[in-house]
Amino acid sequence: MNTIAFFANSSMKPSCRFLITRRRAPFLGFPPPPKYHHLHHHHHTLTIKNPPIFRFNNDPFRALASNPVINNTDRPICVFNSGIGQSGLILRPYSAVNTTNNILNNRVGSFAVVSSLVLRVRCFSTSVETRVNEKNFERIYVQNGLSSAKPLVVERIDKDENIVGEEDSRIEINKDGESATEEKLEGGVDNREESDIEKEAWRLLRDAVVMYCGSPVGTVAANDPGDKQPLNYDQVFIRDFVPSALAFLLKGEGDIVRNFLLHTLQLQSWEKTVDCYSPGQGLMPASFKVRTVPLDNNKFEEVLDPDFGESAIGRVAPVDSGLWWIILLRAYGKITGDYALQERVDVQTGIKLIINLCLADGFDMFPSLLVTDGSCMIDRRMGIHGHPLEIQSLFYSALRCSREMLTVNDGSKNLVRAINNRLSALSFHIREYYWVDMKKINEIYRYKTEEYSLDATNKFNIYPEQIPLWLMDWIPEEGGYLIGNLQPAHMDFRFFTLGNLWSIVSSLGTPKQNVSILNLIEAKWDDLIGNMPLKICYPAVENEEWRIITGSDPKNTSWSYHNGGSWPSLLWQFTLACMKMGRIDLAQKAVALAEKRLLADRWPEYYDTRTGKYIGKQSRLFQTWTIAGFLTSKMLIENPEMASLLIWEEDYELLEICVCALSKSGRKKCSRGAAKSQILV
Repeated sequence: MNTIAFFANSSMKPSCRFLITRRRAPFLGFPPPPKYHHLHHHHHTLTIKNPPIFRFNNDPFRALASNPVINNTDRPICVFNSGIGQSGLILRPYSAVNTTNNILNNRVGSFAVVSSLVLRVRCFSTSVETRVNEKNFERIYVQNGLSSAKPLVVERIDKDENIVGEEDSRIEINKDGESATEEKLEGGVDNREESDIEKEAWRLLRDAVVMYCGSPVGTVAANDPGDKQPLNYDQVFIRDFVPSALAFLLKGEGDIVRNFLLHTLQLQSWEKTVDCYSPGQGLMPASFKVRTVPLDNNKFEEVLDPDFGESAIGRVAPVDSGLWWIILLRAYGKITGDYALQERVDVQTGIKLIINLCLADGFDMFPSLLVTDGSCMIDRRMGIHGHPLEIQSLFYSALRCSREMLTVNDGSKNLVRAINNRLSALSFHIREYYWVDMKKINEIYRYKTEEYSLDATNKFNIYPEQIPLWLMDWIPEEGGYLIGNLQPAHMDFRFFTLGNLWSIVSSLGTPKQNVSILNLIEAKWDDLIGNMPLKICYPAVENEEWRIITGSDPKNTSWSYHNGGSWPSLLWQFTLACMKMGRIDLAQKAVALAEKRLLADRWPEYYDTRTGKYIGKQSRLFQTWTIAGFLTSKMLIENPEMASLLIWEEDYELLEICVCALSKSGRKKCSRGAAKSQILV
């Protein structure tokens, strides 16, 4: 039996609102109601008649008004009368305000589900209760699930009924920072004396926290007091918040992460439109901002204003946002023990929407995810369109997270099967075709081209002349890495740090490959680490190649920003990869190197030049994920057992799944045995 309830408190606070405009979703899980609703209360029946001025739309959180139009001076309308109990769904007449930023369109006579008081909604929890008096309380629930069209029922339950276990396993979003996770997280995992730089970093990180209706919901991208034009650095980015979230979780402060996960989940349902075209359901925003909207009588309310890429440079959808959201959801459960959050109906639905969007059928022949340029951390044109390694490693991680967290039932078993098949195909594809070392480069150097057969060695028709001259001398004998991109007749041989590090963390690479990646980083320390960890990619594109690949981007000049710049925000991922592979010495060396400069340099976003010697020419100072990445790295090194919660070990079951089904068609079986032999070495 699923239950749902809404609470309106009497404390005076700014009201909060999500303006969700999805078109085909039922209202709060219910179909459009009939003209009359009956609320059964024991032996009494309360009938609520819909006023003739109302009609219910399919949009969640919205009811639309017909004539006559009601203006903002009207009183709030409660669907559930106060005689039923102290809970109510409040509909307040709303006419959107035209602000200087044109946040909202002016719609006369629409009604948003808001509250002029504090509205505490447990975000579609499958079970919510509230106390009415000392002896008993009332529960509003929907029989046979949220999708049932049966009438609402109000049931009175005695206080001594055994509900303690259910209540204890739930955590609310609240402004006081108190939750069931506090007992588990109290004091955090790092009880040693903090250094001065760590204390300053924590002060800056807390100053970057964004509040929404009295609760922390994230951290701004940068908080430089001297920056007069913050652009979008004053927004909460999903990818940027991940190291901040981990720092707070490791510190024992889980509420901000839980709030972030739930609020961004609600933003997933917004209507996303660019030039009259809307992307598929499940897309997560790149970022959001808390805006204050003025109301009548000198009142105001806070709204979340998301950016799904329609305001971004190049208007690119953030493919990695949903993947990072799933990864962070798993990390939250692992560290806090609050697995009830993953099991909620709305959270399960959010996971399914993201994965279904990624698994949607298309024209691609490969299991890797096809994306455009600028759809991840490298959010400007840098020649990564196609199947970039960063997206594939995050995609693989999100698939493994989803397989862990999805509740398997009749409604999800087909999706779980599709996830298993994709994991198997993707791991084989990346390990087999993205990997390069001296042996593989020599093999490519001797490739035959224009092969037309099922048994072709050069399956992607790669021309040996594509091997860059720098690579022939640069690759060490005892190391290797996963290339940046693979498409027909094209291999991007650049070393992309995030993709390789996350391949280690998620076990996308084989154990032998993972060791080789760290061996390469150690052997090429001066190139990839230099004066500041870590290069976002190596080498930089220069001269004519820079003009062609970047479109002459003045921000991505050689050895700057995304074009070979050094990003200390990657430090926590390097630390995690090193700890997984038992190379904590490399992590400690990199952290010590960063610690010497970050505080004095005021926590820059990135560093320029070949060795990362100078602060980036357009680098924002007091960059939040630089601060959080440093803190997370320090805490992971001090607490290796926590690092083990954030990694994935090799999944040998995937090697037993062959999704090719080539044997059924009489063709030669795929070389799954070759991949398995690499694992066991």
